[in-house]
Amino acid sequence: MRIGILGSGLMGSRLGTIFARAGHDVVFSYSTSERKLKRLARESGGHARAGTPREAALDADALLLAVHWSRVADVLKQAGDLTGKVIISCSLPMNARDTALAVAHTSSGAEALARKVRKAKVVSAFSTVPRGAVPRLRGKATDPPPAEPHVLRRRPGCERARGDVDS
Repeated sequence: MRIGILGSGLMGSRLGTIFARAGHDVVFSYSTSERKLKRLARESGGHARAGTPREAALDADALLLAVHWSRVADVLKQAGDLTGKVIISCSLPMNARDTALAVAHTSSGAEALARKVRKAKVVSAFSTVPRGAVPRLRGKATDPPPAEPHVLRRRPGCERARGDVDS
């Protein structure tokens, strides 16, 4: 599958790396640093590259939208025509100061996003997953998985597999 990553912060970089190491073709985009995008692509393995939001969207089967809500309009503009695309959003509709929801009570961030990209299919996912629960990956993409994964309990009800993660 070809996956475009719109946003290179914690969620975009970690999920994009997971997708690339699972064998998907990934294009990392939307960062103030092209060097960061190239590093992410390099560290994610042979199935990833750096690009612009337009390049990430062009041939993508799916797009991961992983930017702050205040940046959604800008990244969508840079991505261009998203007709027929599947957009998976993990962006919470928070105001610019992160003090309150920008969309709430009568709608959702996914509904607001769907109104912006009417010809795309919008799915909300990962937005209830604390960024700390998404593992930081280390090692090379070609490293074998650990022989025996262990489970770490951080707090009651929260389990995380331990193996190729950096605790």
